Amino acid sequence: MTPKEVIEFAKAKGARFVDYKFVDVVGLGQHFSSPISELDESVFEEGVGFDGSSIRGYQAIDESDMLLIPDPDTAILDPVCQTPTLSLVCNVRDPISGKAYSRDPRYIAQKAEAHLKNTGLADTSYWGPEAEFFVFDSVTYDQNQYSAHYAIDSAEGVWSAAKPGLGHVPRWKEGYFPVPPMDTLQDFRSEVVLRLIDAGVPVEVHHHEVATAGQCEIDMRFSPLTKMADSLLMYKYVIKNYAKSVGKTVTFMPKPIWGDNGSGMHVHQSLWKDGKTLMTDSKGYAGLSDMARYYIGGLLKHAPSLLALVAPTVNSYHRLVPGFEAPVNLVYSQRNRSAAVRIPMYTQNPKAKRIEFRCPDPSCNPYLAFAAMLMAGLDGINNKIDPGEPADFDLFEDHERSAKVKQVPGSLPEALAALEADHEFLLAGEVFTQDVLDAHIAYKRSREIDPIRLRPHPYEFYLYYEV
Repeated sequence: MTPKEVIEFAKAKGARFVDYKFVDVVGLGQHFSSPISELDESVFEEGVGFDGSSIRGYQAIDESDMLLIPDPDTAILDPVCQTPTLSLVCNVRDPISGKAYSRDPRYIAQKAEAHLKNTGLADTSYWGPEAEFFVFDSVTYDQNQYSAHYAIDSAEGVWSAAKPGLGHVPRWKEGYFPVPPMDTLQDFRSEVVLRLIDAGVPVEVHHHEVATAGQCEIDMRFSPLTKMADSLLMYKYVIKNYAKSVGKTVTFMPKPIWGDNGSGMHVHQSLWKDGKTLMTDSKGYAGLSDMARYYIGGLLKHAPSLLALVAPTVNSYHRLVPGFEAPVNLVYSQRNRSAAVRIPMYTQNPKAKRIEFRCPDPSCNPYLAFAAMLMAGLDGINNKIDPGEPADFDLFEDHERSAKVKQVPGSLPEALAALEADHEFLLAGEVFTQDVLDAHIAYKRSREIDPIRLRPHPYEFYLYYEV
């Protein structure tokens, strides 16, 4: 749409407000609203101001003034607001220099797409994240100097079988694909899908996931990098708000429940040029082209540092634990879900050929995560990084061979250290800047790692109180 068409669209839909959406460095959506009468075509050029010092990872207080520049192609009627509201996703601009803001995650994603075209290797990358989540009936948590707790509840939780009720609850690790009444969330997911489609986010499938207590997955149809990152933020926005409207609560935490599967975000990705896929060769392993194999080589080589951006929370590493069917093994394979990279084999259609990186989780900032994975893959292609032989064996039963396989970092501090040591591939084409990487690392250490290191864990009382 043009700015003029956006304003006409808003009038046609009876919008009373315009909502300006953007994202902080950590990946949480931000917004503010104005009466629709304040929106004219000049806003798309001049922007609207906000305080950048109050946004995580952005500006210092002495240089706080920033601008939001709405992207007219993102205009939709907000699917959550009861008052008719025009929704616009924005980029961030520095009002003094007039330049795009280096720490704006959406700008980094756009630079990654431009860099891909500039290489001449491909002109489009397609992305399909499978973001899992839990739907709980209630949650409480608190942390202070003298106590700590969290408690979740779900009518679907296996523990609910001990309460007066109707039974039919998924046992631990038995929540994959059961029909109702065990799957109580069929209509919940269907309603979410309809809202996503109305918001311009195409959806392919929805289903219950493996864990007890309401783990779900809704899969969006693949799309280009920045558009998919926009869609993933809308996906979270719609799901969380619909859950609240029906008296439930949703979390995208990678590991909210001990003893059952965590929530990952397997990311399908492929490169195309002139409308044709570059990922396939009928003579290659699993139908992969050499370019696709080198792309995998880049992902595996840079995986330790990538994880600081694609699995960026302390909680992420409660999911990525060796020996528990997590994708911690830095190998690739067709069909093998214990490998970090899988090549799906559902169809022989060359257009569907893609690779699936299984380490990411939905706590990441999608703009940064997708851009980083693309840069790792391109580094693999440019340097013809051989990913080695595929791991077409059971990584949990074949101990002799699995002992030789490298694994992902075991904690967020390890992943951040890896990012500090290995990030030149991200700086190519000025896609990432040292400034944004430093800001990410500093935030994670000071605001997440240190606070957890300084506090006793409740389980420590169980282990050590009597010493």
